[in-house]
Amino acid sequence: MCGIIGIIGKGEAAPLLIEGLKRLEYRGYDSAGVATLTNGSIERRRAEGRLVNLEDKVASEPIVGTIGIGHTRWATHGVPNEINAHPHATGKVAVVHNGIIENFRELRAELEADGRVLASETDTEVVAHLITRYLDEGRDPAAAASAALGRLEGAFALAIIFAGEHNLMIGARHGSPLAVGFGDGEMFLGSDALALAPLTRRIMYLEDGDRAAVRRDGVTVSDGRGRTVERDVRRTELSGALIGKGGYRHFMLKEIYEQPQVIGDTLRSFINPATRGVTLPEVDLDFAAVTRVTLVACGTSYYACMTAKYWIEGTTGLPVEVDVASEFRYRKVDLPEGGLAVFVSQSGETADTLAALRFAKRRKQHILSIVNVPESTIARESDAVLRTYAGPEIGVASTKAFTTQLTVLACLAIVLGRERGRLEEGDVASMAEALMEVPSRAAEVLRHDGHLRELAHEVAEARDVLYLGRGTSFPIAMEGALKLKEISYIHAEGYAAGEMKHGPIALIDEDVPVIVIAPSDELFEKTASNMQEVIARGGRVIFMSDREGEKRLGGLAAATVVMPAVEPFVAPILYAIPAQLLAYHVAVIKGTDVDQPRNLAKSVTVE
Repeated sequence: MCGIIGIIGKGEAAPLLIEGLKRLEYRGYDSAGVATLTNGSIERRRAEGRLVNLEDKVASEPIVGTIGIGHTRWATHGVPNEINAHPHATGKVAVVHNGIIENFRELRAELEADGRVLASETDTEVVAHLITRYLDEGRDPAAAASAALGRLEGAFALAIIFAGEHNLMIGARHGSPLAVGFGDGEMFLGSDALALAPLTRRIMYLEDGDRAAVRRDGVTVSDGRGRTVERDVRRTELSGALIGKGGYRHFMLKEIYEQPQVIGDTLRSFINPATRGVTLPEVDLDFAAVTRVTLVACGTSYYACMTAKYWIEGTTGLPVEVDVASEFRYRKVDLPEGGLAVFVSQSGETADTLAALRFAKRRKQHILSIVNVPESTIARESDAVLRTYAGPEIGVASTKAFTTQLTVLACLAIVLGRERGRLEEGDVASMAEALMEVPSRAAEVLRHDGHLRELAHEVAEARDVLYLGRGTSFPIAMEGALKLKEISYIHAEGYAAGEMKHGPIALIDEDVPVIVIAPSDELFEKTASNMQEVIARGGRVIFMSDREGEKRLGGLAAATVVMPAVEPFVAPILYAIPAQLLAYHVAVIKGTDVDQPRNLAKSVTVE
């Protein structure tokens, strides 16, 4: 997960930038860089690998200046080298960026047609050249940045400095977090308070869509409509935990809001936006020879695997088994030699999952793990590892770890389908395109937070709650129910909508809220019939669908959460988010310990 720091200070910026980047190392990276203004000109130092390499470079080739920006990056398309490392710059602008610019191919083609030469393979570089073009047209720096930001699609956080402008830094947030720090005659930008902790105790967290013009004497913030707004300035405890709540009431809410960024970060590891190609880094397995896929996990990760079963069977035609890790090795399951066994764990230390992995390894399965901690035991004992880039997840109830697991599993399904000859390159490209839209669509979903907070009051009064879905929405229904159980202690169950008539319909009355998850896909009509059966029996439905679904059925529901229209393939990733938010707000209303619910631990390391 990339890291950003920016400084308009009194002393030399470069040492402080590097110190701030060290505090962001937990996010993961494979290159780093800094840029400062030296006598009005942009000077950069970038290096592949660990921060010590950048430190050595700055020591041997010093750069001076009191204003600068820094960045830690992990490579996606393009090798992790100095050319692709941030900051990206022209003679007039330097930029650091977290997130994904979805329309960068179109912007790059436009810029190249304009005669501009881009040196890297990244999406970020187009931002620097786009701003430069507007500067060349005679606009001032703030206006040029505003015009360029208005052209960008995706989820991003940006810090921008300009040649000759020793008292201006522009920050922008759309989906990815960015904080402003206040000093005495100096100001700062950072991905989070952790990076700024040695520099200031006063932090302002930008809201989604905000743009900030930062100067030594303060900051002017405008919202997505261009209106000047005030944001709260908070005092942080520098001696507190290394990972802070970032101005949010709970870690869980912070982590829900980080999803546009971390999904984007994860996608960047698997998808080349320029070609829309999908690869699995450092995985050397013969997927064409696989005759069976076994997916194993616990808890929320198990529901990610259930979703992936639909995806993989649809892209490969292979039989896919999904099992709870604690049951898997006790079923005496027959595992033909040469099968692919995939183990999913946020921590990489889950005891049942590790035991299941060792069981499968003894039966000559190819072992592939999906983990958030690449140094974990499960990762070390696997033949290959696919990493999620969720960053540290402090809340016990998994949120961003789940959606990044889904993101990786979707990429795995695409590669399996391609390697087995079931997906053509055009299919791969269109599925990759749909995935690349997810971060910005996730940012849109988060705008329903207020509406979901209102709906939570009704759900909080219930003793029982049902979640219904079909196809890939069925596992999301189960995950939504799990979230509600975990943190609010309300009994909730997720069902396949078609199974409602086989028992659960007996529970339906006006006191049982029913959450129906129904994107406009090939199963929508069948889910609609089940929803109408619930309404006919007095059930109060909270309907989660897109605009088309709302037109067809929204008037029948007690409440509707209107989701962005997306390809059905990626819908499960997005529909998980309102389910998380609803559970969160119910728990807050009930006054439970949201981040550390009773009887639960973040990582279950005993059977």
